[in-house]
Amino acid sequence: MTKMTRIALAALAVMGATTAMAQSSVTLYGRVNTTVEHQKVGDVSNTGMQNNASRWGIRGTEDLGGGLKAGFVLESGFNSDTGAATSSSYFGRQSEVNLSGGFGMLRLGNFFPESYFGSADYVSMHNHDTGSSSDALYQDPNWMGASAGGQGGVGGIGTINKVAYRTPSMGAFWAEGSVSLHEKAVGTANKNGYDLAANYATGPLHLGAAYSNWNSNWQASLRGLYTFGAVTLGGYYQRNDETLAGTRNNFRLSAMYAMGASEFHANVGRANSWSQIDKSAATQFTLGYNYNLSKRTKVYGYYTRVNNSANGMYSNGGVRGADFSSVALGVRHNF
Repeated sequence: MTKMTRIALAALAVMGATTAMAQSSVTLYGRVNTTVEHQKVGDVSNTGMQNNASRWGIRGTEDLGGGLKAGFVLESGFNSDTGAATSSSYFGRQSEVNLSGGFGMLRLGNFFPESYFGSADYVSMHNHDTGSSSDALYQDPNWMGASAGGQGGVGGIGTINKVAYRTPSMGAFWAEGSVSLHEKAVGTANKNGYDLAANYATGPLHLGAAYSNWNSNWQASLRGLYTFGAVTLGGYYQRNDETLAGTRNNFRLSAMYAMGASEFHANVGRANSWSQIDKSAATQFTLGYNYNLSKRTKVYGYYTRVNNSANGMYSNGGVRGADFSSVALGVRHNF
């Protein structure tokens, strides 16, 4: 074998390896988000360090050819203040495998309801709806039908054992529907859960609608967000109907003003009383400031407060009627 032949074969081998590597990719990602806070529940005060939904994960894709791709996501939560896992399930936040192509995407496994990302998460801008300033009033579809109108207990569509279909993008529109297959013992009352979300985004305008149903309990929401210049305004409306608590309306409005690396945030939410739980209303407002040191790192501070009616139990550890407040300073780093 001549020297030129060996060089040619080596070049072909390198090209083949490069092509194989280009057909698949694996990415490590995550977020570390920690605050020091002074919190107050009723008349009890406490100062400490708090985790704000820190997580790490691995995602990957493989190009199968013909426009077909296989993918996976594995995500685990951890407490950034202690290093401990937030769940006994190793990838409790997300563990899915998917196939995508011109037909859209088929998802199998454990993942959050898309209805949440299409409503509350989209509107809470100042700290990505995490920590003590997260939206306390939104009724998470994971917990629909829980005791005291979703303010504790078990129920809802959950995140596990799910099958979902996501449409391809049709201009500015896409949607996703899922079924949560609750694998419970024979004779239990748990039922399959259903979740739908539709999204529309074009330029500065973002719109969304969502619906969830589990065991005769349902929630529906509408969301809008619009940016003009340095100002972004957003809001959503949610309607709940639950067998243990009755009906309820929930509203939230938010605003952000960006000036260079600075962001000024304000939002307010109002949950009316459940029709079967007298004086269970609450109001939450938050004022926040973010300073973006880079695209991945920011320092921030906020004040948030939840005012509960006599039987309200939002953000207060089950102490009926107790108000909650927190003053926080934090650092968030994405990787």
